[in-house]
Amino acid sequence: MNRRDVLAGAVALAGCASVNQPMQTTGRPVIIAHRGASAYRPEHTLAGYLLAIEQGADFIEPDLVMTKDHVLVCRHENEISGTTNVADHPEFADRRKAKTVDGTEALGWWVEDFTLAELKTLRARERIPQLRPGNTQYNDQFEIPTFAEALALAQQHGKGIYPELKHPTFLREQGVDPTPAFISAVREGGGQRAADIMYVQCFEIGAIRSLAEMSSIRWQCVQLASVDGGPWDQRDTTYAQMLAGEGLTRIAEYARGIGVEKTLIIPRDANNNLASPTDLVQRAHAANLVVHPWTFRPENFFLPTSLRVGATSAQETLRLHGNLDAELRAFYAAGVDGVFSDDPAAAVAARN
Repeated sequence: MNRRDVLAGAVALAGCASVNQPMQTTGRPVIIAHRGASAYRPEHTLAGYLLAIEQGADFIEPDLVMTKDHVLVCRHENEISGTTNVADHPEFADRRKAKTVDGTEALGWWVEDFTLAELKTLRARERIPQLRPGNTQYNDQFEIPTFAEALALAQQHGKGIYPELKHPTFLREQGVDPTPAFISAVREGGGQRAADIMYVQCFEIGAIRSLAEMSSIRWQCVQLASVDGGPWDQRDTTYAQMLAGEGLTRIAEYARGIGVEKTLIIPRDANNNLASPTDLVQRAHAANLVVHPWTFRPENFFLPTSLRVGATSAQETLRLHGNLDAELRAFYAAGVDGVFSDDPAAAVAARN
């Protein structure tokens, strides 16, 4: 197996000459704040990112979509009816429309139909209030941040940043291309110095491959993969094919790691409990790829049955925080190089 290549927080990574050259690191798993400290604040807000930093996260993770005037902003999806108060703004009522994104149709309001100035009049809301009612006390308090603002926050606190390019093929079809805007934002935010403490992730292949092939900035790219489906920009390929056989070697040609749905590493059995680990981590390490599974959440609803606290059927019980520590420890023992967590403090505590 090649030497494991693990970022330990926002360490200096300057001098990484190519995608396959190992970095000098300390070897402990990194904690990636999934959309911020999302178990405690509405996701993709500067307040959520800051809380994650205070909880000890090594990286904050902004998902990036693009405005009508070509500015990258932080939202999990470009449809924002569930994460903002846009429906309460009568001046935007006529913007509501149906679109099909990566084969899925949805009705709502779309970031690419708004200018940045218009988006800044909106306020963020909790995405899953039925499971996180405590977060609703922060509804309508925080703006939608830009990528530049998130990058500046991470740099101010000496932390890394782990942006995801969302739906680049769809956005290009809408007339807004996120990749050039992303490159420009990083250059303005410090260039190679900024890229050295950054991973860039995408479920598609083309966007991160094009970044990896750039000569002006050296990027650390991560190929995302789920249990089902495949990259939208290469619809004749599935994620299962990409992760099997020589697929990992091909990923290593343009990526530094893989960010995978966690059941690809430790599946769940018929009773929704953790089963035996697969060999994915070992095979990825043999291909010189780091492995960062997603997503670790504290609520009973998301946990294996045996790690839930209290009864498991009532809605109010599914909101309770269960034994996330045990789940995290199982994945650390399986050799992962980092975790995406909605509860960075729990991930730090389990690692320590």
